[in-house]
Amino acid sequence: NCSTVSKTLHFITRPLSDEEGNFSLAYIITIHKELEMFVKLLRAIYMPQNIYCIHVDEKSPQDYKAAVQNIVNCFENIFISSKRESVVYAGFSRLQADINCMRDLVHSKIQWNYVINLCGQDYPIKTNKDIIQYIKSKWNGKNMTPGVVQPLHMKHRTQVSYREYVRSGMSYVYPTKNIKAKPPYNLTIYFGSAYYVLTKEFVEFTLTDARAKDLLEWSRDTYSPDEHYWVTLNRLNG
Repeated sequence: NCSTVSKTLHFITRPLSDEEGNFSLAYIITIHKELEMFVKLLRAIYMPQNIYCIHVDEKSPQDYKAAVQNIVNCFENIFISSKRESVVYAGFSRLQADINCMRDLVHSKIQWNYVINLCGQDYPIKTNKDIIQYIKSKWNGKNMTPGVVQPLHMKHRTQVSYREYVRSGMSYVYPTKNIKAKPPYNLTIYFGSAYYVLTKEFVEFTLTDARAKDLLEWSRDTYSPDEHYWVTLNRLNG
């Protein structure tokens, strides 16, 4: 019952300031468990001028998927990713889940400015207005995807080929004995956080640029590619 959802959970129904109303954020939330935690997160970050893409793990129980769908159906600016992955921790599928949402978000009618990715166990300590003012003060037109040149103890992540193992009740990434080719375009691989705040222009670039596409393909059999993909692309000249 959507009116009950909105009233009992006290979802915000209008922009709380002109500044927020004129600066829409997009969110990507990847979830697979703990419905109540997801609802608390969504309520905390929800603003009617923002847009939210929810990626539900394909391996999640059917009743969990149905419950998330029921909540999402109550809001015009929240939707479930059009393509779902069976997500494996540290696998390529985790990166692909974000990209699936990005493909949906760039075609949205809502003209968002930045995208922020979260997992179901995240929770904000800043308000929507705080986040916008922080972005505007230091990062206007820039991405937040911090990182360093890939450290020696991380080299194995991109030097040998990894595979995902997915079976009911168990999934993991394991190394093979195959040595990987060098990165495309002789790119220097940077290493950092899988979590980011990215401009819409950068998202469009990653979905269309040949270097981004080739790096994505090369990253398909690396370990935890979401921890090098965004930060490496952000270091490209220009």
